[in-house]
Amino acid sequence: MIDRAPDHRQATAMLGSVWPDVVVTDVRIRTGGQLSSVYEVRCAEPAEPVIVKVYADQWRWKQAKEVFVYRLLRAHGIGPVPEILRVEQDIDAFGGAFTVMTVLPGRPLSEVSADLDEVQIARVYREMGETLAAIHRIVQPAYGYLTTRILDPEPDNTAYMTRQFAKKLAEFEELGGDPALYAGIHAYVANRIELFGRCEGPVLCHNDFHEGNVLVERNADNWTMTGFIDVENALAGDPLLDLAKADYYSVHGDPVKRAALAEGYGRLPADWSARSTLYRLYHALELWDWFASIGDKAPLPGIAEDIRRMI
Repeated sequence: MIDRAPDHRQATAMLGSVWPDVVVTDVRIRTGGQLSSVYEVRCAEPAEPVIVKVYADQWRWKQAKEVFVYRLLRAHGIGPVPEILRVEQDIDAFGGAFTVMTVLPGRPLSEVSADLDEVQIARVYREMGETLAAIHRIVQPAYGYLTTRILDPEPDNTAYMTRQFAKKLAEFEELGGDPALYAGIHAYVANRIELFGRCEGPVLCHNDFHEGNVLVERNADNWTMTGFIDVENALAGDPLLDLAKADYYSVHGDPVKRAALAEGYGRLPADWSARSTLYRLYHALELWDWFASIGDKAPLPGIAEDIRRMI
């Protein structure tokens, strides 16, 4: 993570190839994490505010992935997603590779969803379902983690998901997970492995499509999606894997949200509920591993209880 914001001079240099005469008026920290730091740069009119995302050297491959996926989505008319304005891959005087992109209007759905009534939340979740369905129309040649290509591609979903479960279960064991829970997950997956083979083919999956990454805006009495962000986890896989992550991270069993998401998405296979439960289990396992790996123990009991309920 880059731990200091660019000053006005540095921000002006970053935007110079976009707007040669730009006048920077403010630089604000938006987020900062282990992989990158995000800043909003505000400028004097007529230049619009932009996002500058700065990557540490070891994470420049994530920068290339993000640019690739955003441009792929825009090429298929899917969004709104940010437009990439500049990509600087070399480590510059500021100390990190950076990407300049447009700012989408709106605010994260997670900030307002608790205050929305059932009609309003259903409207947004139908739009979320429609958006996921559009993303899933981008067919992929194999299954696997996506950068600017598919890494370690697998020819079928069974091979990919059994590999992924084995990997995450090994991490769970190494990180001190409950042996009984390990055995329960292993048995649950083994007894349902045929479900993986029912996927019709690999598609582009956002793989992080939850309320924190969905932007909304109020128009009169209605709330509507204004776009989505954060494509750094994108992969090629079963579209139900993507729907299941939205369900586990955002729906939390809410019948209004779940029904609206499915309605907006459209046609679902007859076995979608069973397959989605299997995929929710995968996402919960992966999330437990992530928190344990960074030493954040507070969420672990709750996630473990989620897993117990699933199996």
